[in-house]
Amino acid sequence: MSFFSASSSNTLVNNAADKDIEVADPPTDSISALSFSPTADYLAVGSWDNNVRIYEVGANGQTQGKAMFSHQGPVLNVCWNKDGTKILSGGADNAGRMFDVTTGQSSQIAQHDAPIRVVRWIESPQGGVLATGSWDKTIKYWDLRTPNPVSTVQLPERCYTMDVAYPLMVVGTAERHIQVFNLANPTTPFKTLSSPLKWQTRVVSCFPSANGFAVGSIEGRVAIQYVEEKDASNNFSFKCHRRDQTPTSKDQSLVYAVNDISFHPVHGTFSTCGSDGTINFWDKDARTRLKSFEPAPGPVPCTTFNRSGTIFAYAVSYDWSKGHSGMTPGHPNKLMLHACKDEEVKRKPAKR
Repeated sequence: MSFFSASSSNTLVNNAADKDIEVADPPTDSISALSFSPTADYLAVGSWDNNVRIYEVGANGQTQGKAMFSHQGPVLNVCWNKDGTKILSGGADNAGRMFDVTTGQSSQIAQHDAPIRVVRWIESPQGGVLATGSWDKTIKYWDLRTPNPVSTVQLPERCYTMDVAYPLMVVGTAERHIQVFNLANPTTPFKTLSSPLKWQTRVVSCFPSANGFAVGSIEGRVAIQYVEEKDASNNFSFKCHRRDQTPTSKDQSLVYAVNDISFHPVHGTFSTCGSDGTINFWDKDARTRLKSFEPAPGPVPCTTFNRSGTIFAYAVSYDWSKGHSGMTPGHPNKLMLHACKDEEVKRKPAKR
């Protein structure tokens, strides 16, 4: 099963130094997606090298490659099913694939007319289904036991991002459309809105409480948005992932994309990462920043917490935010693990 040599488990027990741990044998091209198993510390990693790799993360952050499966084009997204026995992935080959952890076999389980940008597992009272969002302007729902989609939803534009916190599903498309679904009625949007942000949507991420979502745009800004009108007074947006042109100018005129937003599974706080190579942890209720990471040596394209919120994984890879000219030789391509401390991820107590 192992696709790496046994010597590759890089046991780095240097937590005393609080250094983030670099995963050995990362993908050979930019990393596009990260997803932890909901049942164990296994990390699935999608890459532009057409492969999905699965790593086991040990108690001290040591990692070992466990398995790998391939698409016929770049992998754009990965997720797990509820019991952690299957990994689902979508790619630029227009295909959705499933890897069975128990048998080590992969098979195609979804098909679109254009690349599949997002895959999300939906665990409903009726059973589990896979939702795939594509640049062909559709979402398709798949029962893994049947070859054809259970249903297809027409979107107003190409799907760029999608997230699920049952019964909430939020989809962000080109032209700043956002569609909110109640998965009790998965084929008709509960509500359609324009993004509260003026620039292209990069990511949507549902609150674990399923009553709202965060939106990140290419213009260094995040919006916090509640679903119900009664909570609308809590909606707000804030700037992040910006830099001053010069150390003395204080103009924040260098603006970067917000690439990913990950919510902590226990505390409901969240991370943002950007093309500027920085990562922040935030508390939306106290409207405050909890932590800033030291800037990485390249853009951070994707992030994720493990099921208990004790490990935060992030990638450092070129994200094409500067086009072809930014793809310099020797650009870092790293997969990193950060051990979360309580004070970084716990909510601030309410002010009296």
